[in-house]
Amino acid sequence: MGFEFCDLGFKRKGLISMTKKSTIDHYLVPLSPQPTDLQARGELRANIACILFDIYGTLFISGSGDISLGRLHSPAHDRLKRLLAKYAISRSPRSVLSDFYSSIEAGHKRLRDKGIDHPEVIIEQIWRQVLKFEDMTAIRQFAVEFELIANPVWTMPNLEPMLSACRQKKMAMGIISNAQFYTPLLFDWFLNGKPESLGFDPDLLLYSYRYEVAKPSPILFARAAAKLSSRGIAPISVLYIGNDMLNDMYPANGVGFQTALFAGDRRSLRLRADDPRCAELSPDLVLTDLSQLIGYLQ
Repeated sequence: MGFEFCDLGFKRKGLISMTKKSTIDHYLVPLSPQPTDLQARGELRANIACILFDIYGTLFISGSGDISLGRLHSPAHDRLKRLLAKYAISRSPRSVLSDFYSSIEAGHKRLRDKGIDHPEVIIEQIWRQVLKFEDMTAIRQFAVEFELIANPVWTMPNLEPMLSACRQKKMAMGIISNAQFYTPLLFDWFLNGKPESLGFDPDLLLYSYRYEVAKPSPILFARAAAKLSSRGIAPISVLYIGNDMLNDMYPANGVGFQTALFAGDRRSLRLRADDPRCAELSPDLVLTDLSQLIGYLQ
């Protein structure tokens, strides 16, 4: 790739207290998945010793279909106006959004110039540039509220029983997901526990913002494969579950993982039929409900 790969070493200390659920409770409105035309199917090629998950559109319903940095539509635009007023920001939503997207594009260019094929920005840095705040607590709180306006979230049906079944089977679990600092907080808000307390291995939590590289880059998948190989877990014994044929199935297949396409919500299902990288690609499993995974646990 021509660049030095490194973990940026982010800490979660204090994030829960400054993004209390009570502060954002009114943003957490129940969502239901929208059925797709796909049917559950497939079989595993080998027994699995580890399951790695995507987050948005897989473990959690994503109202925008993915982690959102997209343009806000009208009702959300009005909520953004109220958010700016709450933080005494005397600028129009249009001006703030214009600076926000420009800063992201500049951040992507800087990272591409370093040789990163699919760059990921660090959202606190972006908002610090846009808002000109010095108080990082305020920046992070604003970022959380903005994201919940742009991308409403809720748990996928049967998330809790699926995770419970994995824990009972002592299945190693991890995450490879495009994410920002607030993404792990979803588990606290909805499941009352950090990912680590819910059965996820802390060494297998690979969030894009920590590495400044996003899916579908193979880098996070290769890193996970190396970590598991050091434990004696071969790629064929790993199942990766995600909702996007390009961002999820393509890089997971590339490192030798078995794959499961989660097709439980039409908003976030990405088949990528026109992308040549996915033309000949077929997942080992198609799941339309997280509970279907339980039948594949040994």
